[in-house]
Parts: sequence; structure tokens; C-alpha cells
Amino acid sequence: MTTQHQIELAQQLKVTIKRLGINGEGIGYYKKTIVFVPGALPTESVTVEVTKVMPRFVESRLLTIHKAASDRVTPPCPVYEECGGCQLQHLAYKSQLDFKKDVVKQAMTKYKPAGFEKYKFLPTIGMDKPWHYRNKLQFQIRQNGETAKVEAGLYQADSHDLVAIKDCLVQQPATMTTLNKIVSLLEKHNVPIYNEEKNSGIVKTVMIRVGIATGELQVVFITNSPKLPKKNPLIADIKTEIPDVVSIMQNVQSKKTSLVMGDETIHLWGKESIEEQLEDLVFDLSPRAFFQLNPEQTAILYAEARKALNPQPQDRIVDAYCGVGTIGLSVAKQVKEVRGMDTIPAAIDDAISNARRLKILNSNYEVGTAEELLPRWLESGFKPDGIVVDPPRTGLDGTLIDALLKYPSKKLVYVSCNPSTLARDLVELSKRYKVDYLQSVDMFPQTARAEVVAKLTLIR
Repeated sequence: MTTQHQIELAQQLKVTIKRLGINGEGIGYYKKTIVFVPGALPTESVTVEVTKVMPRFVESRLLTIHKAASDRVTPPCPVYEECGGCQLQHLAYKSQLDFKKDVVKQAMTKYKPAGFEKYKFLPTIGMDKPWHYRNKLQFQIRQNGETAKVEAGLYQADSHDLVAIKDCLVQQPATMTTLNKIVSLLEKHNVPIYNEEKNSGIVKTVMIRVGIATGELQVVFITNSPKLPKKNPLIADIKTEIPDVVSIMQNVQSKKTSLVMGDETIHLWGKESIEEQLEDLVFDLSPRAFFQLNPEQTAILYAEARKALNPQPQDRIVDAYCGVGTIGLSVAKQVKEVRGMDTIPAAIDDAISNARRLKILNSNYEVGTAEELLPRWLESGFKPDGIVVDPPRTGLDGTLIDALLKYPSKKLVYVSCNPSTLARDLVELSKRYKVDYLQSVDMFPQTARAEVVAKLTLIR
């Protein structure tokens, strides 16, 4: 395949980078064909090798930087260019924050919701120390075919080639220390490691989560079957060698799927959840429960969500996609009633438990989708004054958008982890709501991921 300008695979091109795309890749032009260049920065003159040719664009590999950008920095991670985890370590942090604000603008320009030209884009709120922030890891486990050593790591971008990692610079140090000990114990006890090509073996992935405020650690072995050979000596060694581990669990994922976890979770030892504290709220976190990965910035994100919601004493609030109840419970004492929903039963159990522990009596949590429960609540006469939606990267379901338009609340706060789906959803939501502002919060420094709080109010 060739482009309209006859560019061919493996051809070398010299381009000037004009901007960064939504995935952090440099974007330049060869004649009028878009050229995507991972690792390149705006203003840079580069030579690239074409790796993929499509009719309207090409993808490429960076070969030479002829003129480096002033905000280019040396990535501190030794496997940065191999590992698919980070995309922006080569960009100075202040410029990363500017980029994340610009990503939101790019998304709005692409989808063009009504009035987007007048949207107020606030500067991204970043971190003072943008490293070692992730409270949870999910690293794939493999047995090295050449050395027979057990290794843990992440896949290269767009592949299933594992990059072995012993020190990830965006992980909380306790999670990496624990992982390295777990890997040694798996090897010591000769626990069968999953082989993707042969679909054999047991341990696929190890998940570790730490409660930043409590220091509690949870280890979850994600396995190909309910079996876990050598589990008793393995557990005994974990208890002895990693005393901060208070919970050891097993999750069974027998399917070949991109989903890391399956539906069956087995309690192996200790508590079934760990405690985490966010501001003055204490939460129980079970293995499958969603909780933000950067607690320091989560406090800022939820403070911005509360600010946008502007809770009043007589307000009834809906916390859609509530997880363990973080946003709703943080405003519960300022409002009349909070209702929340989530599709994961364990998360709802945690939300109910958290409300009980916090002596919050004006909350109600149900298992189900927002698109299913919200219309039912609304049709039964419950009328919320404010709704907070914090959906996954896929954005809002069309049924939920229909309900938000049919039964609009005075205030709507959209917490988005994907500016593209936010912009797409605002095309419909703008029929009834006005966008007051968009506040970017950097939840994932060194990556291209952008989080944003959008404040919407009902058009009278």
C-alpha cells in the first residue's frame, strides 16, 4: 500500500514536528500526508523510517533528531524506549502539563460540541514530585525461555513481548520491592508460570496494591485455573519475608482475553481487603474494586469534582460509576442524600461498608449500570439536584445520555479519563447543558493519559 504521495514501507523521510497527538506521539507532515512519530517533540526536525502505510497517514520510527526541542529531557528509565508503560518521559514536566490541556482542546476541536470555541480550559494541575505515584501494579509473569528465570514486567507497545522490569519509576517503591520478592519466591518454589503460546502453566499476572496512608499491602495471584501449586509454602514465605502484606488473594482468569482479571476470586490468607485513607475517609479495597491509582492527585481530582458540584444542604446527588464510593461519600455530609451504582458487586459491598464505617446514613448503593438504574430512579420520582459521572475510557452509554437529557439535573459533573469520549458525549449533552469550564488534573505523570473535570449546568 502507498499513500497519495507514494510513500512506501521502510522509506526514510525528513519531517518537522508540528504538535503532539493524543497518545503523546509527534505529528509532522510529508507533503500533505500525516506522519506519526513516537518519541518526537514539537519544533524538532527529524529523520524517520516508515513502519506502516495507510492512505491518509503513515506511522514511523524515529531515527535521527537533527534539531532537538528546548523542552526535551533525558528519560531516567533504562527501559523507557522498550516498555509501553510511559510515553512522555522525554518531555519536561511543565510541557507535559501544557500538552494535557492541549489534548482536551484537540478533542473538542475534533468533535465540535455546541459552543466549544468559548469553552474555558483551565491550566492542568500537576504534581510537585511526578514520580513513584502509582499505588497498584499489574505485571505479567513469564519464565524466560533462555535462562529459565521467572520475570515480571510490562508488554512493549502494541505487542505481547514482555519487557522485564525490576524498578518502575512511576510505581510506589513498596509495590516494586514486594513484586521482586514475589518473583523470587515463585522461582524458589517452582510454581508453574503461564506460557501464552502453549496455553499452559498457572500464574499469569501478579497484582500488588498498597494503602499509601496505612502501609497495608495486598498480593493477588492471577492464574489460569483455580489451582495454585505450592501455595502453602509460598504463603508462609510471603508472611515471613514481607510482613506488611496483610492480604493474599487469587483471581482466576482462564480466558484468552485482554481483561486481566476474571470473575472468580479466592481468599488465600489474611484480610480480603486492605484499608486506604483519602482525606478523612477510610476505604476498604478488595482486589477487583476500582480505586484511583494516584492517591495524592485523587484528593485534588475529587476536590475539583466537589468544587464543580457545589453541594448544598438540600441537594440529592447521584454518584454514577461510583466504585467504592469515593466521590459520593466525600460530599455525603454536605448534602441531603447520595445514591450510587457500579457494575462490580464487590465494589458496591465496599461502598456500603465504607458508608457504614463512616456513619453516613444518607447514602444508598446498588449493583447495576448507570444507564439501567438512573432512568429507573428518575421514573420512580427521585429527582437529583446534581449528578457526577466518572465513566471508564469508553465514556457514557447512549442510554444514560438519553436519560440525562430526558431527566436533566441542575448540575452535572463529568470526570473523564478520556478527552475524546468526553468531547463525543458533550455533543449530545450540550443540547441541555452549558459547559462552564474544563479542569485538567494530571493523574498519570510521564504518560499521555489526561484526566479532566467538566462542570456543566442546565440551560434554562
